[in-house]
Amino acid sequence: MAIADRYATAAFDVFLEESTLERLEDDIDLFANALATSPELRQVINSPIITRPEQRATVETLAAKMGLSQEFKNLLSLMAERRRLFVLEQLFRRLRDRITAHRGEVTAEVTSAAPLSASQSTQLAEILSKRFEKAVTIKPAVDASVIGGLIVKVGSFMIDTSIASQLNFLHSAMKESE
Repeated sequence: MAIADRYATAAFDVFLEESTLERLEDDIDLFANALATSPELRQVINSPIITRPEQRATVETLAAKMGLSQEFKNLLSLMAERRRLFVLEQLFRRLRDRITAHRGEVTAEVTSAAPLSASQSTQLAEILSKRFEKAVTIKPAVDASVIGGLIVKVGSFMIDTSIASQLNFLHSAMKESE
């Protein structure tokens, strides 16, 4: 989304210039967690009935109570003033991508049927680091429908070794042979 990209570029540049990328990452995590766990906050952000000043007051109050950086508070206030809070999730994704790219890292979204152990995550990160020649951060997800195996996404690159995918392939092959 172009709106999220513009805000992400501007915010990243401000935090980079001030050498506070770690603080930005902490602010994102805190606010994203609040957004994920509070239906009331999501309602304020997404409702067309809530006025701009009400949205702005809400995010400013919440940001102050959470102890977020002044730059992050300013970003939220500006977005509320311009009715752009609806892109926060995309903005946070793009900012995280920029931060990891700046560090020379990539994020691997790994979906498995059961949670990966710490040693499995470490092993997988090492294998992917060799493949992509960058430090890899594992972002785990659990989805029982994959049955077994893994689905690994790094940018536009995807490896699907899930049993569900293999069963679907076999099912399609059997239909074609009929």
